[in-house]
Amino acid sequence: MILLQSHSRFLLQTLLNRAQNLEKGVELDHHWVEFDDVRYHIQVSMKNPHVLLLSVSLPTPSSETIFVRGLPFGAIEAIKASYGNLVQILDPPRDGFNLTLKINLSKLPANQEQKHAFLVKVASIREVVLGAPLRVILEHLAARTVAPDLDPLVALVHRPNECFFLFPQADKVTVVYPMRFNDSIDIVLATSFLQEFVEARRTAGLHNTPHCSWSLTPPLEIKGVPSDALAANAGFVTFVISPRHVEGQKLDRTVWNLSTFHAYVSYHVKCSEGFMHTRMRRRVESLIQALDRAKPDVENSKKTSFNRSFKRLALKDSRTNSFS
Repeated sequence: MILLQSHSRFLLQTLLNRAQNLEKGVELDHHWVEFDDVRYHIQVSMKNPHVLLLSVSLPTPSSETIFVRGLPFGAIEAIKASYGNLVQILDPPRDGFNLTLKINLSKLPANQEQKHAFLVKVASIREVVLGAPLRVILEHLAARTVAPDLDPLVALVHRPNECFFLFPQADKVTVVYPMRFNDSIDIVLATSFLQEFVEARRTAGLHNTPHCSWSLTPPLEIKGVPSDALAANAGFVTFVISPRHVEGQKLDRTVWNLSTFHAYVSYHVKCSEGFMHTRMRRRVESLIQALDRAKPDVENSKKTSFNRSFKRLALKDSRTNSFS
């Protein structure tokens, strides 16, 4: 199910360009927004060209989601574990952002491969922050335990004012997504796509993937959730994650796939809509060409009519011809 890259392409390219041209001392001030309303801001001043400030604004959490100091639980620990002493967390962050990191580019590893790997990790800040609580829960699943001090049902933000739900247990974690779309066409396409998505698991070679189901009604695990959080116009998707799905290197891939599942579906819905529009345009163009070929050749018909000559017969000649 891997489709979206875990790192921001624009952020990575900006970091690489800056790291390779530290001596130029060019001032930077870039704002941009990526999928699920994650906003970024990069700043580098002429006074201190080796220091880069990276600010990140996360999707607005719903009332069911718990943020600690503006971040999902476990995010601070995940940042420290991922970046170590090379990155400093500014407290408080820049106005309008949930997190601001201070990176001294002059202290990056001298080895080019290590430097590139570190910058890729910095460009994956979205995964590190938003995936932190999911990683904590799945790490405990790999150990067949339940994280302490957790509610029986955990809500995690993944879109503005929208969340998905986790029901952690020692032997499995049930993940439920209320699927919402604004456009009526997107709702129809998403419903069809999700039904096919569930059916695809029955094909050969996919039996080891997590169990997946889709329904129009909320599953039993989230029956107690407020109705506002369950307003799903494209149904509910449920995954059951087992310990074997988070063993070793599988953990990173599972965290990323689960945290971006709605974006994954949205991508395919938009691709399907674009494909149908392209097919419709091509069909219309072929019909127009067929109609153009069916039209009579006006120029040739005019030339033919002009070459014809008619002889007007006098009344005497007409009588002669009629009785001859």
